[in-house]
Order: sequence, then structure tokens, then C-alpha cells
Amino acid sequence: MTEQASLYSRLGGYDAIATFADTLMPKMMADEVLGRFWANRGADGIAREHQLLVDYLVAKTGGALHYTGRDMKITHVGMKISEDDWNRFLGHAVDSMNALSIPTDMQGEIAEFVASLKDDIVEV
Repeated sequence: MTEQASLYSRLGGYDAIATFADTLMPKMMADEVLGRFWANRGADGIAREHQLLVDYLVAKTGGALHYTGRDMKITHVGMKISEDDWNRFLGHAVDSMNALSIPTDMQGEIAEFVASLKDDIVEV
């Protein structure tokens, strides 16, 4: 029996995940509702957040990178992220995956993982 390659490898590795973050973050920042989370952030803070997103996704998809950021609950506590915010994020994530031609089966794997984070992120 052969073992399936990691999602990280099947997605295309570090560069592909960084491209996903490059595609997703501007969509969220430009969103009329979600943009509030970046409205008063400096460029260095946004760049750090981008890198933490890449690192997190690389680590969680099976890449050889140790994520050193905070867990999702601690990171998002107090941000008052609503169900609507969550759904808007999901829409941008799907749009980003489609724009990058990520196959449907891998999108399903990603969706399962993302869904497991909802309780740690949505507060209201």
C-alpha cells in the first residue's frame, strides 16, 4: 500500500501556499465588512500576519515548517468575529482557490480543516 502525499505537496508546496495567501489577503482587506480588521494596521503588521498565515498553512498541510504563532483561539479572541464575517471569509477563500485552479477534491480537504477552526474564531 502506498501512502498518499501530504496536502502540502499536492498543493504545490510553499510557493503555492504563499500564492494562496497573496490572493486571499487582499480580497479580505478590500471587503467592505472584513476590511475593518486591517483598517488601522501598519504595513509591517500586515506583512507579519501574511507570513504567519503562510507558516500556519504550511505546517497544517504537512509541510516541514514549525508554526510559531499563537493558536487560533488566542489570535482571534476579542475581535468579535461574527457568523457573517466567517461566511464572507469562506467566500473569499473559495474564490481564491478557484482563481488558483485548486482541484475540487483538495478544496474539500481544505474546507474540512477550515471548518474545524470555526469554534475558535467565531465569537458572536
